[in-house]
Amino acid sequence: MNTEKKIRVLVTGATGFLGSNILSAMAVQPGVEPIAACRRREKLPRNFKGEARIGNLMDGNYRRDVVKEVDVICSAGNWASMWNHKALERERFFEPARDLIEQSIRQGVKRFIQTSTVVIGAVAKDNKPCDDFSETKHTGFWPHLDCLIDLDQYMRANSSRGTQMITMRLGHFVGTGNRLGMLPALVPRLRTYLVPWLAGGRKHLPLVGDTDLGNAFMLASVAQNLNDYESFNICGAEYPTLREVVEYIAAETGFPKPLYSVAYPAGYAFGWLMEALKPVMPGSSPFLTRSIVHLCENWVCPNDYARQKLGYSPKKDWRAAVREHLDDLKAEGYPWPRLCQVA
Repeated sequence: MNTEKKIRVLVTGATGFLGSNILSAMAVQPGVEPIAACRRREKLPRNFKGEARIGNLMDGNYRRDVVKEVDVICSAGNWASMWNHKALERERFFEPARDLIEQSIRQGVKRFIQTSTVVIGAVAKDNKPCDDFSETKHTGFWPHLDCLIDLDQYMRANSSRGTQMITMRLGHFVGTGNRLGMLPALVPRLRTYLVPWLAGGRKHLPLVGDTDLGNAFMLASVAQNLNDYESFNICGAEYPTLREVVEYIAAETGFPKPLYSVAYPAGYAFGWLMEALKPVMPGSSPFLTRSIVHLCENWVCPNDYARQKLGYSPKKDWRAAVREHLDDLKAEGYPWPRLCQVA
């Protein structure tokens, strides 16, 4: 990487939860010039005064033009659903993301950093750690995750074409502003008394706070001596159990804790049933999906490789991040979230 001038870093999805945290981290890095890619400049963080490239990533011409004259791309503008929507995932996420990579290679972008998740790897057995580079098979029930796996494989296969490819395997987001994921989905459901413990709540969750997420992308943008393809687990310093997290949420909100426990196979079966019944059930999303159960599997994903190669060291305590997230959700009355982006 060229260290004699500022590194020009394009951040897609710059007005979203992840993108805005990346921009905040970039703002305190003197060697970086962040560029925001978004649909509406007025939605950017107020303290962002840099260049904004306005457009829609669904537009092929915009994808071609937005990557010009940048050194690094942080792809944080992903369309996502936590259930079903297979065709939309291919149309709105996978195909635009793959084309963005192609346009980056053609324009000579030095490094492409893709937002992903630790759950593209294999579920940890007996608390054994999940490797940063492990591959897994398609779930068959969560199209977004299956598309992320396909995109990671595409990046591996094309990493020798001049643009370094980096997959960021992120833990479960917690922090102010996040509206799609495990915590926003779980909290309002706890109020119903219908949420069970899964296997007694003994499995571990890879939570990661907002500021740690932004810092990880900043470090990945400027790190030197990286391989043509890299993959990094990016999680918090601790891996609390599902029971610890839910009990903390209950203590902070006054919501009831689960009254009974079921095994994971039963959880997946109930999630399948709720998805199947969705057409005849009220509400915008199923009560439970198999993706939510999958997120609550055992994910012990050490940051050792990211610490070694990027200098990543998480600072934010998961309790502080969860508390801030809960305060943010409380301000809106703990809304029942859609499990699919609407645009």
